[in-house]
Amino acid sequence: MAASGAVVCVVLAGCTGGGQAPRNAASPGASIVPPLGGPATSLQQDYELVVRQVRTSVVQINTRAGLGSGIVYDKQGHIVTNAHVVGSFKTFEVTLATGGAPLRASLVASYPPDDLAVIRVEKPLAVAPAKFADSSQLAVGQIVLAMGNPLGLSGSVTEGIVSAVDRTVAEPASETSPGTTITRMIQTSAAINPGNSGGALVDLTGKVVGIPTLAATDPQLGGGAAPGIGFAIPSNTVTRIAGQIIKSGRVVESGRAALGVTGSTVTDAAGAPVGVGVVAVRAGSGAAKAGIRPGDIITAINGTKTPTSSALSEVVVKHRPGETVKVTFTRQGTSKTVKVTLGEL
Repeated sequence: MAASGAVVCVVLAGCTGGGQAPRNAASPGASIVPPLGGPATSLQQDYELVVRQVRTSVVQINTRAGLGSGIVYDKQGHIVTNAHVVGSFKTFEVTLATGGAPLRASLVASYPPDDLAVIRVEKPLAVAPAKFADSSQLAVGQIVLAMGNPLGLSGSVTEGIVSAVDRTVAEPASETSPGTTITRMIQTSAAINPGNSGGALVDLTGKVVGIPTLAATDPQLGGGAAPGIGFAIPSNTVTRIAGQIIKSGRVVESGRAALGVTGSTVTDAAGAPVGVGVVAVRAGSGAAKAGIRPGDIITAINGTKTPTSSALSEVVVKHRPGETVKVTFTRQGTSKTVKVTLGEL
């Protein structure tokens, strides 16, 4: 995006007043000429090698509603992607980066709470599966590349760094996703655009560290993507969920805490959100054992206010199954606080 009416100066371009090339202080009459080889050439070679190694493991997934990306997970033809890429569909067409006719694939299982899904092609793929890194070892500032099919441009690559780790991000509901809150996400400056979802975020060793999933939006841009702020599901979450789906056909241990209630946002007379009205309580859940009932309005957990359903989800998801929290709620105008042992989603 161009700055409005401003001259943008960057280090590599050398924005200088007189338009003259910079001089070498040791040799006043000679311009600086970067030597061949050196760190810059080495870094470029690293980029090229990683792209060659990984790009064939990143596929395009086509549904009747659109397209996204996926990563070849194993030699049996399993492909991991985002749940919002597959949506409610059961069959897909997979296009390889190496070309050829589209391959038919079917859904193994989808797990919307972590926005992950696994599909499988009808026969083993003739491409190497991707290798996955230990995302707990990621460092802020680490160089990463995002590979996928943004806007249908197959095999596209963008680069950036790990801007932050351990982000909790509320993913909005859409036609293909009910919306969820995801923890431990990787924030990256690598550009993520529609069609990148489900692709690969890789480090310079050629290992997948995450799955690009969504980009931040900026209300001042009319809800458009905020440049340089994207989020990826960490590889440790990906392998944990995908491994269970492949082995059992479903997720048997989510690792996500659950309060055990279904609710909706309650507003006051002025329309301001004031809490989460409990619609149903799951039998045997921590909430049920603590005496929470339908009709109660949950207003805080451990003192943190929960004026909306999404706020409640963001607080709960930061805890682990088995932890005990203090839940504050109102019942017929009276405020109460009870201890709830969280279950597992």
